[in-house]
Amino acid sequence: MIHNAEVSYIPKKYHEAVCNWRDLYLPDYDLLMNNWDRFFPKDRPFQLCAYRSCNGCAVIEAGDNKGDPKYTRAAQMSEPQADTLLKAVKAQASTEFGSIQQHQLTLARAQDEQDQFWILRMMAEELRHGYQMFSLLLDDDWKSVSSHSGEDMVEEILAMRTGTHVLGAFNVDFDSFMDSIVFCAFIDRVGKYQLSMQKISSYQPMAQSMPPMLTEEAFHLAAGVVPLRRWVQKAAKDGDALITMPMIQRTINKWFPRALDMFGDERGGGTFVKFGFKPMKNAEAAGQYRDEVAQVIRDLNVRFVRARVPELSRKDAQRIVDEKEPGHGFDPEELLYVPDVKFFRRRGPHAYQQNDIDGEPIENKSEFQRRIRGYLSDVYAAGRDFGGYLKLIDRIAAGELTPPEAVPMLPNLSRVGGVCPCSKAVRWVNGNGNGEPADPGEG
Repeated sequence: MIHNAEVSYIPKKYHEAVCNWRDLYLPDYDLLMNNWDRFFPKDRPFQLCAYRSCNGCAVIEAGDNKGDPKYTRAAQMSEPQADTLLKAVKAQASTEFGSIQQHQLTLARAQDEQDQFWILRMMAEELRHGYQMFSLLLDDDWKSVSSHSGEDMVEEILAMRTGTHVLGAFNVDFDSFMDSIVFCAFIDRVGKYQLSMQKISSYQPMAQSMPPMLTEEAFHLAAGVVPLRRWVQKAAKDGDALITMPMIQRTINKWFPRALDMFGDERGGGTFVKFGFKPMKNAEAAGQYRDEVAQVIRDLNVRFVRARVPELSRKDAQRIVDEKEPGHGFDPEELLYVPDVKFFRRRGPHAYQQNDIDGEPIENKSEFQRRIRGYLSDVYAAGRDFGGYLKLIDRIAAGELTPPEAVPMLPNLSRVGGVCPCSKAVRWVNGNGNGEPADPGEG
């Protein structure tokens, strides 16, 4: 168990429903359990349960009611507060289950057994994080202050598939194991920011859920960054065609815009701060995230340069990277970079704008589509997610839609076959596949 945390379980029928969901979307779970001590001998055994930290501040730390006692029950909140919090819990839970469905697509393609088991552990812990959110939905009476019940939301979340999740990043198919690694390094980093902000939540059960999740989230980031460090060093060596810097860059270009979208519209977030659920608005959090990503990219570039020119000190390599200094046995254009915040966005003030990787506008639609394909992998550019994006761009160019109208119109990527009957104990419902409409004022 996690140190200084209480352990609890959701009601039996929902616990069994999660286990049945796990059997379908995480079929290698037993393999992980059987090999846990081999790959993670110093770590506590995995447990499917809810943890709540016994520590933490007992008074509201941000917003209009700062200094008041934190809410311990839903009935202590107003209906707008409860509805706002429920949407956040639903989105969080959806990301956890959605991530597992995405990683399962490429888990078998790992080139390294350790990388594979690291991703597998991450998937199991994402399952526990979803379970943690279910405990928040099921341990309280939300119907007293909301039009939504916790039970209905649990059933809806368990019925979601890739294409019907709340946030766009979790509706994108993985094309290769590189997606798994870059996803952990960049998308899970957004998760770290969201969990860190929600650690001060005015709803005490939410705040108490965050420290154990953050402990596990640190491993998820490592499952992305550590392999990337090895890969850039391999890419620096001539003749290693399995991993190249352009391949890594194209995968970053695919996921970084989706990561920014996860923060919500940059003009919003005020309601979460007002209600004491988070300490920062969307723009501030996204800005800090981008700065952190820039440091990750810088570190990867320094490792690439030192692998290409081993005699360089780290200080000299950092200077070469920062100045893009030529003449050291590599082309500065080989280095990785952070795409502009205006590139390939689907939420916020830059949603569906025709901007290049540097944020510069491209007026001609055909030229824009040609250029944006060049920034992405051929496999992804030929897929349905990118195809859905281009269709919305076409409709905007034709005057059929405005960018704000296109924001909630995520492509429905549901697979044929209907809803998965993972449990006879839970009533299953279909998701609508349209995501949540984005309010420019909140996001």
